[in-house]
Amino acid sequence: MLVHEGLYIGGEWRTAADNPSIEVRSPSTEELIGSVPAATPGDVDAAVAAARRALRSAEWAGLDPERRAELITRFADELVADLSERAALTSKQNGMPISVALPAEGELPVGLLRYYAEMIRNQPVEECRPRLDGRGTTVVRREPVGVVAAIVPWNFPQTLTMFKLAPALAAGCTVVLKPSPETVLDAFELAAAADRAGLPPGVLNVVPGGADIGSYLVAHPGVDKVAFTGSTAAGRSIGEVCGRLLRPVTLELGGKSAAIVVDDADVAAMAQRLAGVSLLNNGQTCYISTRILAPRSRYDEVVDAVAGLADSLTVGEPLARTTQIGPMVSSRHRDRVESYIALGVSEGAKMVAGGDRPDIDRGWFVRPTVFAGVDAGSRIAREEIFGPVLVVLPYDELDEAVVLANDSDYGLGGTVWTSDVDKGIDLARRMETGSVGVNFYSLDPGAPFGGYKDSGLGRELGPEGLTAYQHLKSIYLPL
Repeated sequence: MLVHEGLYIGGEWRTAADNPSIEVRSPSTEELIGSVPAATPGDVDAAVAAARRALRSAEWAGLDPERRAELITRFADELVADLSERAALTSKQNGMPISVALPAEGELPVGLLRYYAEMIRNQPVEECRPRLDGRGTTVVRREPVGVVAAIVPWNFPQTLTMFKLAPALAAGCTVVLKPSPETVLDAFELAAAADRAGLPPGVLNVVPGGADIGSYLVAHPGVDKVAFTGSTAAGRSIGEVCGRLLRPVTLELGGKSAAIVVDDADVAAMAQRLAGVSLLNNGQTCYISTRILAPRSRYDEVVDAVAGLADSLTVGEPLARTTQIGPMVSSRHRDRVESYIALGVSEGAKMVAGGDRPDIDRGWFVRPTVFAGVDAGSRIAREEIFGPVLVVLPYDELDEAVVLANDSDYGLGGTVWTSDVDKGIDLARRMETGSVGVNFYSLDPGAPFGGYKDSGLGRELGPEGLTAYQHLKSIYLPL
């Protein structure tokens, strides 16, 4: 069992003997696997104060981009050293299949650190532009936005931390990280790696806790920017606070993404790829295509293919290499997913796969579930379930498919399935969503990621992800 006695604040592991503990249980065995101290408001105050000191310190603010990039690269090197162990730690905490965790939680955080380190090496701190009126020049300067409150969820904890931490460090910001209570252990391992890499004291601080600590951190007067990934409801509350405070905020929120299956699609090939597109991480992924829109002329064929895929997937222990679907992150979350399955039945949808628990003695498992005959206005077709539950909806014409895809409060991901790539690109352009895959879906760290509508504000990844952590200052010079 992994037990931490202190909090990482100001470059030190501070003893927190009197703090209540956050206990982490394995979703596959239900056994206790670790604990950390829960942060108090006083701990948050200390973390923010440490971050503010570091922000102006010679050890951090005094570094040129090359030296800062060297530190970030050293951080990446430290993460490489225990890559497999970190990936397994995520699997143990949230049930992610290890086949997903190794690239997503092991390799991608390292890649993001190196990507932004290289970007900051090649980005000038200042550039000189001629004035449009011809009366001199303007120096455009990039400066760090300041102290960043980074609040991350449990589904991809290390990757989503690095969506924020890597560009923030590259920009010269300092960070107070609040991990989700379900996945706090890996946050402490990241902090230990940062410490070994030599990040100056206060550049990274970790304050685990629940929604109360998150709210306290978001509204803290010492915070300059908030970066949040999580539910739309929580994001709306955070956005309201940041709007009142005129505080920059990035919000990556929920989704109910659509997959448009064109009548010329290779349905068998599509079904094989849906495991990673629509059921990734046990369905606990924000951008996955959980609404399958099928042409009425091929509706039964699509339903059979999707149901067949769901029934074929191996459900089991997340650390087993053959597992494709692991458990839900918690008993409470499994109850939520199962309540939606019951709701789908009560709404009159036809369950064509799954709908029950596998024959496994322990753990919070749900078999992948597929509904056909679903009304487009039903709750299972409109609300984010965040579990392995798919709905298949019919359409008659492609224009109707686009309308159905866009008839959502969300707009985060989406896919198009067709043998005509140009047609797929055209359909992708018409979809009101932040990202679309044609015949597959995989995030590109070099391109911006984020949502339309209730799926969030701002963008992460790509050069745009770095810009989100920079202030731009113009210095006007006469002739």
